[in-house]
Amino acid sequence: MYSIDFIRCAVAYRDEGHTFTELKTVFKIPPETYYLWKEKLENGYTGEKVFRERKRKIDKDILKQAVKDNPDIYLYKLAKIFNCTEQAVFYALEKLKITRKKTLHLS
Repeated sequence: MYSIDFIRCAVAYRDEGHTFTELKTVFKIPPETYYLWKEKLENGYTGEKVFRERKRKIDKDILKQAVKDNPDIYLYKLAKIFNCTEQAVFYALEKLKITRKKTLHLS
């Protein structure tokens, strides 16, 4: 993975009038890479990865609030609220690190 500064440097080097042979010897990249990088920079590439969260059926914040309001709620009731399966609710709770109560009963 190349840094954004390296990419800008290579594109600027070629745009200054140097040949592709010189570009290849100095930056060790083929012409195809130059054209890809030039197109990326023209389209506003900043070098930062954009992480997009997928749209989920179960909203994490609403699920947290539902469990907070009623900690003894059953999975099937939560599944009805979110119109999904109990298994989906179980895995969503697991990702939020919300597990069932584990109390020790002494007899």
